[in-house]
Amino acid sequence: MDKKLIAQRFAKAASSYGEEATVQRLIAGKMASILALYIQKENRRNILEIGCGTGIFSRMLIGLLKPERMLLNDICPEMHEQLKDIVNDRIIFRSGDAETYPFGQTNEIYDVIASCSAIQWFKDPDAFFTRMHPLLATEGILAFSTFGNDNMKEISALTGQGLPYFSPEELKVKLSDRYHLLYISAEKICKRFGDPKDVLYHLKRTGVTGIRQQPWTRTRFIRFCDEYRTRYGDEGEVILTYHPVYIIAQKKKT
Repeated sequence: MDKKLIAQRFAKAASSYGEEATVQRLIAGKMASILALYIQKENRRNILEIGCGTGIFSRMLIGLLKPERMLLNDICPEMHEQLKDIVNDRIIFRSGDAETYPFGQTNEIYDVIASCSAIQWFKDPDAFFTRMHPLLATEGILAFSTFGNDNMKEISALTGQGLPYFSPEELKVKLSDRYHLLYISAEKICKRFGDPKDVLYHLKRTGVTGIRQQPWTRTRFIRFCDEYRTRYGDEGEVILTYHPVYIIAQKKKT
């Protein structure tokens, strides 16, 4: 997985993401609402958000949880521009790859570590879950949404390219050593488009093209569109599947 390419694609899509990412906004809303049910008021003091992007989820968390302090992290430094309206002396943005960023150097402990639609881009989610454990307060909460096996299955079937998604059951196992699982659910959201080229335009405008380095040729593009219509057409439209997974986990006592 080319993290540099991923960051470049998301940075390029930053200005269009808010308008185009309608499914991601729905997912963020559901994730924030679920999280709010599991967080006591006294445990909202210090929050870390991983992969904040343009701040769709961030703004929801701030509104619902009203944290005393919040650290926003994203791999793209360009996202700072999108966060200007919420960043202040209490809500801070730091750019860096969350899989390697030295969060622990500040000796800061978080009541909640949250992430929405980001962990699927990680090379080693297991190592990330391990790294987050000592950063959480006693019985602190790790809350995140990611995507399951059927996410964008149409794209992977036609191009042979896709992320290594995990099933809810696999995620349970990855978390079980260090966390109590408080909540897990999954759903499928089918977004409809008028034409396959609209699907590609949607992916480009949300930055979700970060693993594709091979340029489209005219022949490949025409074949892709024809096959997409044949296999995934429905009443004159085509479908793209999203498969979000929502998880709330609590740090086990060591």
